[in-house]
Amino acid sequence: MSTSQRVGVEATNGAALAAFLAGGIGAFALALIVILNEVGIFSAPTLYGPAGGVTGRTALGTVAWLVAWAVLHKRWKDRQVDPARVFAVTLGLIAAAVVLLFPPVWQLL
Repeated sequence: MSTSQRVGVEATNGAALAAFLAGGIGAFALALIVILNEVGIFSAPTLYGPAGGVTGRTALGTVAWLVAWAVLHKRWKDRQVDPARVFAVTLGLIAAAVVLLFPPVWQLL
């Protein structure tokens, strides 16, 4: 296909941005799971004894990331999505996750 045949065809970015946003959702989900564990509201199962409960928490965070990615990919794969909004939301989710995973925050709870 020559360049002249591609004029007016806009490439979709939804699949890539779905992966990007899913990463932020997964990071925030992991942070939320850790906080709920530290407060005593939720206890993730231990999947590998020598590593302790961190295995269950990270596995649940990974599942949240994969589910978010699958859902967003299915909805956005053929769409043109505004990258600025997705980047802003993703960075906000990652920033919130970093704050929640900071141990002095746990002591405030």
